[in-house]
Amino acid sequence: MFTSRQPAPEEAWEGVVLEKSRGMTDGANLYRYLTVRMSTGRARKVRVDRELWDSVAQGDGIVKEAGSKPVKK
Repeated sequence: MFTSRQPAPEEAWEGVVLEKSRGMTDGANLYRYLTVRMSTGRARKVRVDRELWDSVAQGDGIVKEAGSKPVKK
């Protein structure tokens, strides 16, 4: 099996970008990931769209509200 890194629609969190990465985990599609240090102190790797991935850098804050996609803070 695989681990989905797509944030669930009902999730709400905020954090700071630690690292940006991308990969073809299924062999056909390029996915973009951010490793985020959550406000709880835990680090988590989340899949994001290209627009957000292109607009953030290490150290930037991001926010995920319930019912929406993650955005730059």
